[in-house]
Amino acid sequence: MKKVNLFLVLVLFLCGFVSAQTVKPEYQKCIKSLIDTIKSDKKDAIADMVAYPLKREYPIPDVLDKADFIKRYDEIFDTTLKNEITKSDPAKDWTDMDWRGIMLNKGNVWMDFDGRLTSVNYQSKAEIDLKKKLIAAQKKELDSSIAFFLKPVCVLETEKFRIRIDNLGNENYRYVSWPIERAMSEKPDLIIYRGNFVVEGSGGNHQYEFKKENYTYECAFIVAGEKNEPPAKLTIYQGGKVILSQNAKIIAK
Repeated sequence: MKKVNLFLVLVLFLCGFVSAQTVKPEYQKCIKSLIDTIKSDKKDAIADMVAYPLKREYPIPDVLDKADFIKRYDEIFDTTLKNEITKSDPAKDWTDMDWRGIMLNKGNVWMDFDGRLTSVNYQSKAEIDLKKKLIAAQKKELDSSIAFFLKPVCVLETEKFRIRIDNLGNENYRYVSWPIERAMSEKPDLIIYRGNFVVEGSGGNHQYEFKKENYTYECAFIVAGEKNEPPAKLTIYQGGKVILSQNAKIIAK
């Protein structure tokens, strides 16, 4: 029904840096194994082929383990997705995307070179309906001043701040922050509209940038970084000079 939009934005951008290749015969065997297993609808066997956690589009929870996958299999793998996989040709419809793995068509399904299912960037009607329900529930829990958005992007926590980023539609991003000790149901201290989404390099790192008067608020997500780097960072600039930099935990994304 629908693909995971942010992931596909990254995929389409990053593919420009990757030399796509025909999948080698030894990896086509892994693809054929996945195809045959899905054809037979062997949930237990398919679950053994997944690299966990299997990401889902926030606010849908990630698939954490084998038991969770089996429970949610029919919710994720509807007839449309199963047909796309089972009717695919390993030599023609799958592409070797170098270190990123093997991609089906335009990125609905990804595997690694060990034959593990690493990403499903597709949403069934069941997941779309679940996402709508979860978004509606979030809106009820927020302060009325920010209880409107198209899609939630993430919630971050630093030493001092709780930060929420939402997509208001047409890639118009909103930054909202509270002191760390306050809940999102309370009135926020700061709201900034018209933020930008920026991809950094080819490793998947990306950030959201928000400007207010002489200040820039940058929320960076570190996908490919050094061993001890945090998953995210908040950096605040005043006139181009860093006045605050704090590591952030990704509470939801």
